[in-house]
Amino acid sequence: MRRSSMFLYTRKEVSSEADVVSHQLMLKAGMIDKLAAGIYTLLPIGLMVIENVKRIVKEEMDRAGAQEVLMPSVIPAELWQESGRWDKYGKELLRIKDRHDRDFCYGPTHEEVITDLVRKNVRSYRQLPLNLYQIQTKFRDEIRPRFGIMRGREFIMKDAYSFDVDDQSAEESYRIMYEAYHKIFKRCGLNFRAVEADTGQIGGSFSHEFMVLAQSGEDAIASCDKCDYAANMEKARTDAKRLASKPEDNKGLESVETPNKKSVEEVTAFLKVPAGRLVKTLIFKSDNRFAAILIRGDRQANEVKLKDIFAGNEAVLANEEEVKKITAAPSGFSGPIGLKIDIIADNSVKGMTNFVVGGNKKDTHLINVNIGRDFEIKQFADIANIEDSDPCPLCDKGHLKIDRGIELGHIFKLGTKYSESMKAYYTDAEGTEKPMIMGCYGIGVGRTMAAAIEQNHDENGIVWPIPLAPFKATVIPLNTNHEGIMEVAEKLYKELTELGIETLLDDREDRAGAKFKDADLLGIPIHLIIGERGLKEGKVELKLRAGGEKEMVPVDATAARVKAIIVEAI
Repeated sequence: MRRSSMFLYTRKEVSSEADVVSHQLMLKAGMIDKLAAGIYTLLPIGLMVIENVKRIVKEEMDRAGAQEVLMPSVIPAELWQESGRWDKYGKELLRIKDRHDRDFCYGPTHEEVITDLVRKNVRSYRQLPLNLYQIQTKFRDEIRPRFGIMRGREFIMKDAYSFDVDDQSAEESYRIMYEAYHKIFKRCGLNFRAVEADTGQIGGSFSHEFMVLAQSGEDAIASCDKCDYAANMEKARTDAKRLASKPEDNKGLESVETPNKKSVEEVTAFLKVPAGRLVKTLIFKSDNRFAAILIRGDRQANEVKLKDIFAGNEAVLANEEEVKKITAAPSGFSGPIGLKIDIIADNSVKGMTNFVVGGNKKDTHLINVNIGRDFEIKQFADIANIEDSDPCPLCDKGHLKIDRGIELGHIFKLGTKYSESMKAYYTDAEGTEKPMIMGCYGIGVGRTMAAAIEQNHDENGIVWPIPLAPFKATVIPLNTNHEGIMEVAEKLYKELTELGIETLLDDREDRAGAKFKDADLLGIPIHLIIGERGLKEGKVELKLRAGGEKEMVPVDATAARVKAIIVEAI
């Protein structure tokens, strides 16, 4: 492509609403154009990157045995009503009506459509396993779209769906996708981790998120410094045994006045004890069921884990009136002793001795409290968020490190959530009808492009990994009015193009500094700079965008040298 004829306009300044690097650089590099909140036009150079991501995704999906389809983006409400999600999904679901006043939605995800497709065409176990995927535009009406295409309302997504005869086969399909995702993100040149995750709106029995590590990431993830364990904060666990404090001989229970001391900080400062020696008693309710949740004072309750405690239902803190009715004391003084409701304790509380709790009386706390002697626990469970440096739950020596991450992919074992509700059955070898076991596997194609920028940039612009770069090389003639320079520039451009190497010839009559700035901003991996001094020696300056290494290469060897660099990277 010749720069002079390309629809590409770079900028020095962008709107202040672009508050992450990828959004800023995409606007500066002329990759996207905003149409409305969370809705963007992909411009030629941005679309080139998207096509590179899509190519890698398609190649690995095909290699893994999946087959590509393309489903409608507008979905009749009846399918969502069958699955039970029409009323549950929330306002992110864009609901629309056609001219006959029939309800539809613009698909944010396609479990219902694919299940309908398969139930109409697959009847026998001989037709399974099956994995179908598409790369398509989705829409989710985010309340606060932000970060450019990182969290837009309209976005490009690869979604795949597997269908199997039993759990063993479904888990094999899951494993194949897990490995395919590793290959995809490695080929994209990204530093990522696969982490245990919550299934959220999609549902299912277990899932993994694929997170690119970046300081601008919206999500916190925990990973072990010694083994492969990794999980997002909603699922991250710790080794309760290694976390537990050393037990002491039981001391006598005492009541202590703590006037106007409610918070963990106030109580522990007043009693001169560390926060880890206090146990908070939080009264939660779900569907009119109340339970006392005990958590160490230096820990915070995890809402997703609490949901598991309440059989998958949302749990909320009891209000002041409810707390007083249950504990006979105002909030801030609740304790487990004497309560008539279920008491559930975080694993970190197990083994604690002589700790502090609320006294169920205003301005009162109890010290030297011990489980078994003073009250009973109905259940120990993983309830709290993990903290940095917590012991790893998987290995004996590792500790957890908390990083920021950007979710690019999410894979789920769905089980029979959709096949049961939508009657997607197959007939087994004995002639018995059974529900298909499903899995689903998503990748944010646009998010992958944005995350690659978040992870690969410097003060001058984007530093594309070679597999994703819109152009692998740019030819920069320093003087377009110099016949010899342009002759070599045209020669290199032709040779590289014939080798199948995407090349940008910067044939603008601009000063060299402007061309260098644009080449850096656009993140093109290989810069071929042609000037009078080099030509006197029959050489071209080859500069790598990543690292800035330079070398002088003979003109006739330049194309081969560029190809070798690309082959090594890809």
